[in-house]
Amino acid sequence: MGIHGKHRPLVSRAAALALAVVIHAGAAQAACRQALVLALDVSGSVDADEYTLQREGLAAALTAPSVRDVLLSTPQFPVYIAAFEWAGQFDQFTLLEWTPITDLATLNQVAATLRAPTLRPASRSTALGASMAYAAALFRDAPPTCLQRTLDISGDGKNNDWPDPSSQQRKLEGVTINALVIGADNPAAGDQRQAEIAELSSYFLSEIIRGPGAFVETALGYSAYQAAMERKLLRELKTMVFGQIAPTAGRTTRTR
Repeated sequence: MGIHGKHRPLVSRAAALALAVVIHAGAAQAACRQALVLALDVSGSVDADEYTLQREGLAAALTAPSVRDVLLSTPQFPVYIAAFEWAGQFDQFTLLEWTPITDLATLNQVAATLRAPTLRPASRSTALGASMAYAAALFRDAPPTCLQRTLDISGDGKNNDWPDPSSQQRKLEGVTINALVIGADNPAAGDQRQAEIAELSSYFLSEIIRGPGAFVETALGYSAYQAAMERKLLRELKTMVFGQIAPTAGRTTRTR
């Protein structure tokens, strides 16, 4: 289940040809199809089992046949991936430096790195703004002429720490920000994940996501994280941003 912006009109043949020229030029300069940052929520609300489901789920989603085929479709013009964990204002940690996915061996090594257990103590606060600032710093080290830049934030709560996410938007100019909202299970209070997802999705729609085609994907608990991440990656990797060729995306709306 996903939440996203209004559909844009189909790109004309001339626009598609123009994009092909841009792609050819971009490949010659930087050989970078897309720079993708994956940000994982490890705040105090995430327990050890949920942490493992998140890391394992991301690794499994990246190596799923459908995602793998898209990642490896143009090895001469690869997707660059970086990943980090985030929690409170001072709790960010890089898991994966920028890595071009050029072959299956590299993709499998990336998955192995993401699966490695490294749970660290983190504050209980949720600093989405700080995670956005950290991502902005990572993008400064990405290949400069990538055709598309995407930040993929996973989270199960609203921002409650400094800085405010809206104050960090300008640092991510030119970056599309998507989100994966997770309904956290709380047996003591009963299963309230559906209501929680609806509320969190509305928050991420209004305060976090941005850019052409930006969207929110949802997971009904961490056990559903892998499937949700696979859907999200497929959508991100198959969508090329046409820049000035395409009209500006409208306000995000719930489609289903």
